[in-house]
Amino acid sequence: MVKERARILVVGGGYVGMYTALRLQRELKQELRRGDVDITVVTPDPYMTYQPFLPEAAAGSISPRHVVVPLRRVLDQCHVVVGEVTSIDHAVRTAAVTTLATAEEGRTELIGYDELVLAPGSVSRTLPIPGLAEYGIGFKTVEEAIGLRNHVIEQMDIASSTRDPAIRDAALTFVFVGGGYAGVEALAELEDMARYAARYYHNVRPEDMKWILVEASDRILPEVGEEMGRYTVTQLRRRNIQVLLGTRLESCTDRVAVLSDGQRFPTRTLVWTAGVKPHPLLAATDLPLTARGRLKCTAELTVDGAPHAWAAGDAASVPDVTAAEPGTETAPNAQHALRQARVLGSNIAHALRGEPLETYAHQYAGSVASLGLHKGVAQVYGRKLKGYPAWFMHRVYHLSRVPTFNRKARVLAEWILAGLFKREIVSLGSLEHPRAEFELAAGGKPPHSPSGDPKGSS
Repeated sequence: MVKERARILVVGGGYVGMYTALRLQRELKQELRRGDVDITVVTPDPYMTYQPFLPEAAAGSISPRHVVVPLRRVLDQCHVVVGEVTSIDHAVRTAAVTTLATAEEGRTELIGYDELVLAPGSVSRTLPIPGLAEYGIGFKTVEEAIGLRNHVIEQMDIASSTRDPAIRDAALTFVFVGGGYAGVEALAELEDMARYAARYYHNVRPEDMKWILVEASDRILPEVGEEMGRYTVTQLRRRNIQVLLGTRLESCTDRVAVLSDGQRFPTRTLVWTAGVKPHPLLAATDLPLTARGRLKCTAELTVDGAPHAWAAGDAASVPDVTAAEPGTETAPNAQHALRQARVLGSNIAHALRGEPLETYAHQYAGSVASLGLHKGVAQVYGRKLKGYPAWFMHRVYHLSRVPTFNRKARVLAEWILAGLFKREIVSLGSLEHPRAEFELAAGGKPPHSPSGDPKGSS
């Protein structure tokens, strides 16, 4: 029994935030009904994005609304606050929050808590490369994925309608920086989609397009092992995709990608997926951090030396008790985040009831990656899969992991329909600026014109 009313604040609505709050709803069902516990979730977006499905959403295999999970529906016993936590003073148990309403009023709101769960996730790790901020496109949110899909199709439209060879060449050159999951899967899925779409253009052929993957290290997809990484490079090159290993992006000013090996590629599409870094919020707290800027945690998922503070996922440095070498940390990936969230939610319930805490212990099961329709690589429990079996394993695994039965059914239905009918190749770039047409009709200037948009999208 919880002895007194406990206020639990969950910062973040991603994997860890949503699954922790969901676990708390189940573990503390009686306490929530009696009003002994109050759970507040502060998140910038009112939904959780299932990021492994972003490449398929970009390729049009899955509708974007089925990639996200509405938090208010799933967390019906929690108070969901759409806003940003700007700072945390754990010494006095308060968090400064900015919402849409308080932003208009020019103030912040203080929220008190008894138990804190920090799960803000991570942000894209960028470098001070000239032109990157102006011309780079990220691939971490559903908005970026759909925007990139619209952008790629729009570049094909530009190439099809111009007589200038320089504009056409730049429009059909697509540069992806980063050879991890996000970069490889996004490139492979979009190349597959663009290759299919080219059959509907009278003067654009698949061989006219240049797809370039730039990776600073000597391998890609390290999660699936060295052998599968080499296999992936071979398969991508067979599709006329240039894979440049041991190469860095030096500059991308004036829409020209300059690489460390001296190559220059005029391009209107530069996708940056070269890693992530801890969320800036962590630096605005009084909690202990590691040298890499992540929260120093125990195997019970408590913040080391900070009672009543908990963390998991990308924001946390959690010791791997299953590793042979001491000091090893769990990898900041979705597989660990999902399982850590369940243990974290249970441990908070244990702590409120005065029960012993559980230790997080999970051995890494393996990885799966999609390389386009019916193509993939996987390494699961030491077994290596290639081609169609790996692609099928990728879909089965992620369908089992996407939250809620509603989403599972919708995603499965879309996959079945996609197998029976042709792909959709429509660009809806105007959705990004819905008021542009009205402002033009009203005599104003559209806020974003193609000539003034550095990314080239309408």
